[in-house]
Amino acid sequence: MKFVEKSDEEILNIANPIWDNLVDSSNRKDYAEFSKQFSQEMLKGANEIDISNQWEKSDLLTSLSARREFLGCLRRDKFVTILWKQFSNKIQGDHLGRLVLADEDDEIKIFGATIY
Repeated sequence: MKFVEKSDEEILNIANPIWDNLVDSSNRKDYAEFSKQFSQEMLKGANEIDISNQWEKSDLLTSLSARREFLGCLRRDKFVTILWKQFSNKIQGDHLGRLVLADEDDEIKIFGATIY
């Protein structure tokens, strides 16, 4: 079964551990762990220097809470975008967490990850 054809529950079973790792490694500013599931395309655009600069400029990116609420999945072409209401341990309010996943070389890889 293609990744985009999986149910929301099946996708969440894959996406939740990936997102947990991104949150944890972002809070620790650990680029190697943070980027370990990036697609080749994502690695080209999210190098260690750029990500480190983002961590230095944004308290949000280094104070993410494990607490989040699933909002839904969007499917387009080979990509699935998973959306969460994400919380911070420091910054008040609701934030949007977005994770884009797809198959690459028979593995699920990250093609996008953002917090707004």
